[in-house]
Amino acid sequence: MDQAVPASTNTEFPIPANTHAETVTLVEHYTDRLFRFRITRPASLRFRSGEFVMIGLPNAERPVFRAYSIASPSWDDELEFFSIKVPDGPLTEHLQKIEVGDTVLMKKKPTGTLVLDALLPGKRVYMLSTGTGIAPFASLIRDPETYEKFEEVILTHTTREIAELRYGEDLVAAIKDDPLVSEFATGRLRHWTSVTREPYERSQRITTAIENGSFFADLGVAPFDPAHDRVMICGSMEMIADCKALCEKAGLNEGSNARPGEYVVERAFVG
Repeated sequence: MDQAVPASTNTEFPIPANTHAETVTLVEHYTDRLFRFRITRPASLRFRSGEFVMIGLPNAERPVFRAYSIASPSWDDELEFFSIKVPDGPLTEHLQKIEVGDTVLMKKKPTGTLVLDALLPGKRVYMLSTGTGIAPFASLIRDPETYEKFEEVILTHTTREIAELRYGEDLVAAIKDDPLVSEFATGRLRHWTSVTREPYERSQRITTAIENGSFFADLGVAPFDPAHDRVMICGSMEMIADCKALCEKAGLNEGSNARPGEYVVERAFVG
C-alpha cells in the first residue's frame, strides 16, 4: 500500500499522465467540517459552469483522486473548490491540511451533468443543494449565461448547522458587488436556506419543505410545473433520490447532455 504523506510536505512523486499540477492560492476554513480552497488555473482548461474535475495530491506513487465540482465560474482566472473534511477520508484527510503554495493535482478532463445544456429552456431554475453540494451552483450563479437562459434563479442550501450556511451567504452577498454578474443577478437571484440540527427560522430538510408546501409559500411561487420550471439537484445520495422522486411526481423528466430535460442531478461525491 502506498504511504501517503501530509499535503504540505514537498514530495518527489512523479505527476501522473493527463494531470495538471497546480498551486494553492487561498485556503479558508469555515467550520471544523467545511473549507474552500483556490488553485491556479491551467491556461488550456476549458469547462462549462457546473462541471466537476478529479482532484488529488502529489503524496503517493498512485495518488487518490476524487470528483470535485468547480465552484468558480468558467470566466474566473482561478479554480475554486468547496470541500468537506473527512477525518479518515483517503483524500480529504490530507486535503484539509493544504496551505497556500502547496501543489494540488487535477485531471485534465472536466465533465458533469449539472450544466445548462442539459436543461430545456424555461422561466425559472431551482438549484437544490445540501452541504458541499452547493459548489456547482456557486459556479452557475456567477455565470451570466444562467441569467440569459432563466428569468429567475432560486438557490437553496440546507446544512446541519447555521455556521455551515456561511459559504453560500458570503457568495450571494459578493455577487451584489460583482461588476460582471451583479447587473444580471440583482432582483433575479433568490437564496433559500434551512438547517436540520439547530434551531433556525427554517429547521427542516428541503424535501420536507417541498412536500408540505412551505418552500413554495416562502418564495411566493407555485409548486413545480414542467411547463416553465427547471430543477438542478446536488447533495447526498439520499437527498438526490428524494428530490428526484419529487420532481418525477411533479411531471418533470430527467435530462442529460445528450437529451435535455426538466431536471438534472449530479452524482459526484468527495471523501
